[in-house]
Amino acid sequence: MIKKTICFSNRAFLSCRLDQLKIKVFDPVTGKEQELTRPIEDIGVIIVESEQVSLTSALITKLMENNVALIFCDKKHMPSGLVLPLEGNTLQSERFSSQINSSLPLKKQLWQQTVSMKIRNQAAVLSKTSGCETGNMLSWANSVKSGDPDNLEGRAAAYYWKNLFPEYPDFKRDREDDGINSLLNYGYAILRAIIARSLVGSGLLPTLGIHHKNRYNAYCLADDIMEPFRPYVDLMVIDILRNKKLPLEINKETKRFLLTLPTVDVRMQKVKRPLLVGASMTTASLSKCYMGEIRKISYPEIDAS
Repeated sequence: MIKKTICFSNRAFLSCRLDQLKIKVFDPVTGKEQELTRPIEDIGVIIVESEQVSLTSALITKLMENNVALIFCDKKHMPSGLVLPLEGNTLQSERFSSQINSSLPLKKQLWQQTVSMKIRNQAAVLSKTSGCETGNMLSWANSVKSGDPDNLEGRAAAYYWKNLFPEYPDFKRDREDDGINSLLNYGYAILRAIIARSLVGSGLLPTLGIHHKNRYNAYCLADDIMEPFRPYVDLMVIDILRNKKLPLEINKETKRFLLTLPTVDVRMQKVKRPLLVGASMTTASLSKCYMGEIRKISYPEIDAS
């Protein structure tokens, strides 16, 4: 079953009753409260955008028991906080231990695989959407060494962003900028929550990365593993620009579209699956790498055709 993503942008009171999410919302037309329910087991992500949304502690506990990622947004409606359960897998202690004790060579090899697949997926996006030359990117993807000491990820990124939006030749990737960047940032925040949720479900610590090491970042591993998934967000933003004809800003329509990210089809092991399922397969394979059972992470691959 594909888990649902629910976003609350207006005043609401959220509570729990009999394993159901109980939602009380105010109807401005009738002037009365409406009550809705949703099975918590069917929910993967909840996004709280309004300061007028209240949640009970009992509900938060139940959400954590069901490994629901709970995201809170700031005044600009951009995700600013993420709540995840401390216990997400029955073998968590064993997997924590294997993750913590993983060797530096293993981490470098895993980062090599991650960067290589990210560049391949970026090349596929360019090929699908702009038709520009991607042979150089495929060459870089094949040339990534353990740990990426030559920073081919950065070289590919510079070429990628320069050619991704030909309609906007002055575009520069900026985490703090508006317009296209705001759409990318919103999509990446949702993706980060999906990956973090999957890591917890696979019994791993999202904090201990294989490459990212910021002491103030609680989701270093999520930031590592989401890299090959980022181009799926990029494709959605391109769709907004060219097909949906939506404004270059975070509004009700663009958020509704970006919130479908968990259901986007990704190709895993030659089979199409929803991204939410693909993320779980990726983190499960990562856990096996830490345990010494396999040597390669299973990442989705974008078809260039």
